[in-house]
Amino acid sequence: MTNILIVRLPHGEGLPLPTRATVGAAGFDLASAEEGELAPMERRLFATGFAIAIPAGYEVQLRPRSGLALREGLTLPNTPATIDSDYRGELKVALVNLGSAAVRVTRGMRIAQMLVSRVEPATFQEVDTLPPTERGDGGFGSTGH
Repeated sequence: MTNILIVRLPHGEGLPLPTRATVGAAGFDLASAEEGELAPMERRLFATGFAIAIPAGYEVQLRPRSGLALREGLTLPNTPATIDSDYRGELKVALVNLGSAAVRVTRGMRIAQMLVSRVEPATFQEVDTLPPTERGDGGFGSTGH
């Protein structure tokens, strides 16, 4: 298990820390530290009220909550949002309302989920050609519908 240091900011007092809803949940639910209303097609950043220290070799990904996306049309426009291990500021969630009605975000409302993932270091080696595969350069539906 990976240990992540977390600092609760003053405007995060009284809010739950990131929590997994069930033992098998991959993501930790994030609550909003502020209130606001999103009109249809409006985007806005929402504060979470905490900052974390992600260990080297890891990243955090912010993802939508499926129920909010289905019921309200709320999602993250940059999903998954990547938080790098050297970032130490407050975690904020960019939300967009893709629905047809305004959506009210309340303080303490679970607005996103956070996943912790290992990052594999990689290097790139420039070559003249790539090794062939059965698929080749077929993409965008080339393997069937």
